[in-house]
Amino acid sequence: MARIDYFFSTLSPWTYLAGTRAEEIAARHGAEIRYHPLDLMALFDRTGGTRPAERHPNRMVYRGQELARWSRLLGMAINVAPRHWPTNPAPSSYAIIAAQAARDKGATGDLGGLCHAILRATWAEEKDIAEDDVIRAALEANGFDGGLVSSGLFIGAETYARNLDLAVERGVFGSPFYILAETDERFWGQDRLALLDAALAGAAA
Repeated sequence: MARIDYFFSTLSPWTYLAGTRAEEIAARHGAEIRYHPLDLMALFDRTGGTRPAERHPNRMVYRGQELARWSRLLGMAINVAPRHWPTNPAPSSYAIIAAQAARDKGATGDLGGLCHAILRATWAEEKDIAEDDVIRAALEANGFDGGLVSSGLFIGAETYARNLDLAVERGVFGSPFYILAETDERFWGQDRLALLDAALAGAAA
């Protein structure tokens, strides 16, 4: 079975715009997705990126226009300047990590749906994803135990730190970032999902 290593930030608008297309692609090709939420600002610091707050205004104006264009093209609502951004991404990331660990042990639940619900909360629903109630609602809406908000803190914190190191080792520098584990072929951005789809189709041919 092919495996997609998916590195992302729960604060990234581009990851929000990816929606659940990666999951649809994986299902089409019988591939597995392993989710690796990480600290994107720390990743920028370690790989030569520039934090949004430090970018030139020209770049930020263009970013806003691109987000609006892509949201229209994809039919996805977006507020390019959400009320609760930036916020602390760690609690939502810990919950995703804990949910994946629970599913590995036999729990049911939709990990792709959980990730998208958390991203949608920021970029379309004006919610603060650092709040337990917001995370709990996303967990429960996608078939997971809402108690993972608190019970998953230890494994979440430990894995979240490792994910950043792993990302740097694997060549990741942005979000969303997809890597085909078998070939180390890398895809950066929601606009590269069609290329990921094609690569998986070629591997299966």
